Amino acid sequence: MNTTSMRNVCLLLLLVVFSISLSAQGLTIGTYNIRMDAEDDIAHGNGWTRRAPYLTKLVEFNDFDIIGMQEVLHHQLQYILKALPEYQYTGVGRDDGLQGGEYSPILYKKERFDLLKDGHFWLSEHTDYPNKGWDAACVRICSWVYLKDKVTQKKIWFFNLHIDHVGVEARKNSAKLILSKIKEMCGTNPVILTGDFNVDQTNESYKLLAESGVLFDSYQVAAKRYISNGTYNAFMPNAVSNSRIDHIFVSKSFSVARYGVLTDTYRTPKANDSDYDFKDSSQAFYAEDVVARVPSDHFPVKAVLNFR
Repeated sequence: MNTTSMRNVCLLLLLVVFSISLSAQGLTIGTYNIRMDAEDDIAHGNGWTRRAPYLTKLVEFNDFDIIGMQEVLHHQLQYILKALPEYQYTGVGRDDGLQGGEYSPILYKKERFDLLKDGHFWLSEHTDYPNKGWDAACVRICSWVYLKDKVTQKKIWFFNLHIDHVGVEARKNSAKLILSKIKEMCGTNPVILTGDFNVDQTNESYKLLAESGVLFDSYQVAAKRYISNGTYNAFMPNAVSNSRIDHIFVSKSFSVARYGVLTDTYRTPKANDSDYDFKDSSQAFYAEDVVARVPSDHFPVKAVLNFR
């Protein structure tokens, strides 16, 4: 083999290695309704201050690159950001466009992404100020961010929302609105949509998105799935369902390597309903008289994506 041929072979091998390296840099995406800090939960042992450390450790361990959250009050957001300093966020309170009411924030890793643009709109006939849309019971908001991935140099649009739990027309029209916004804003760039849609895979509003040809349910197109339950648990870890109301939708720019519903639990003693302390691993113990608990009344959803 002459020098030129050897050089061409080496260049080809380098190109293959570089391509494999890029494809291996997948994106780990999540959606998580964390449950607002509700006083009524405290009496049942599910208050925010108890759940918060388990919830943030779950996020940290799963190492999400980007995660959309729902039902996040301002002080909860501040706690999460302090516990997870590797993340930056975008989002505003739905009630006033500032800090009032629930956020649907997007958290992304500061070291991996450059922020290009961000914003929000309300799920309503009037998208530019706080108001209820159609027959909705609550004011609802969608947050969005436009990021540049420093690893792949790809630009990504990410939308996160919480659709109404009562209004049938509001749910249908919110799905139509988000599709319209994506077509208007994103062009051919990769798009990810996460959220609590308050409808499962059998509902018309879900099908408006999943069968749109613009977005695809990551569950449906995943190469590997791990799902032993639906995504809403009502703080009852022993209940079971096949309903997925929390979804991750992706555009055709992505392939989905893995999809999972993360059904993590923790335990508290029945006797005094305090938390076990696992910090000192040198002290062994075993207990059976316990209560199984979950960090939120929703399970988080995780998807590992690759750029096509």
